Amino acid sequence: MSKAILSVSKLGKHFKSERVVQNISFDVHKGEVMAILGPNGAGKSTTIRSIMGIMYQDEGDVIFHNHDNQTIPRHKIGYLPEERGLYKNVKVMDILLYFAELKDYPSKKARQRVLHYLAKFDLEGKENTSVEALSKGMAQKVQFIGAITHEPELLILDEPFSGLDPVSQEVFKREIQELADGGTAILLSSHQMNLVEELCDRLFMMHKGKEVISGALADVKAQYANFKCTIYGENDRAVLEQLPQVQRVEQDAHSLVIHLVQDVHITRWLQNIPEELDIQELSIDRVSLHEIFVDVATGNHSDQLEGVDHA
Repeated sequence: MSKAILSVSKLGKHFKSERVVQNISFDVHKGEVMAILGPNGAGKSTTIRSIMGIMYQDEGDVIFHNHDNQTIPRHKIGYLPEERGLYKNVKVMDILLYFAELKDYPSKKARQRVLHYLAKFDLEGKENTSVEALSKGMAQKVQFIGAITHEPELLILDEPFSGLDPVSQEVFKREIQELADGGTAILLSSHQMNLVEELCDRLFMMHKGKEVISGALADVKAQYANFKCTIYGENDRAVLEQLPQVQRVEQDAHSLVIHLVQDVHITRWLQNIPEELDIQELSIDRVSLHEIFVDVATGNHSDQLEGVDHA
């Protein structure tokens, strides 16, 4: 793996007597999408704001290349904050060129890149439109363009998909992947777990200010995301609950979901399914990142978390 562009080491932050972030450490590498996840109040935004220098940590270090938090060259970082904000009575081109100027980016090159991204994000012809005349989704695209026009080495995205329709989510997702493929290091915070799962290479999950899971997505799923078997048909839940290596069975009107123990050999386990079952459709997959997130947020499977290796 390439050298870390951003290193967060033993980060800690207090607000009065409350310790909101405790001993947080992770790296973000060139060309990867690193997801920082957790329920509301987990400490994600505090961590991101400490990285950006919006607030300073009480403990630990934030290193960007060889710069500490006090000397980080902010023009090399792009930031899309969770709290959106654009000057409403300013034209789109003017506000984006202003953002680029703040990052010491050449104005002629910035104009070319802005026009390129406006066309790419289906905003062609909107450069002279005032921000207040844009829809919420359009304004969010403009703010995203403002975060990437200056070609940042590190891009921090805090809830980039919030409030977007599915088509716009796909546009953002494709652009994030293209930026990573081009070498940009991306730190992504989002509650849309399905999109995170499609995009991220590694993840860092927090709960109550502490690390609970971290590592490559594939490794986390292999360690923590048990197999589940979904069967569509009219079947007796009690019969399936008696099968070996079953943790629990969930039932709705037309299907049963059988959650299996962690060390199950899935091919052998399938041989236990009774021949008389009504099987209209059967699928085997692992628990999703969304389900892992919910388990962490609600405190389920805390015993299993203790066995997860932290990266």
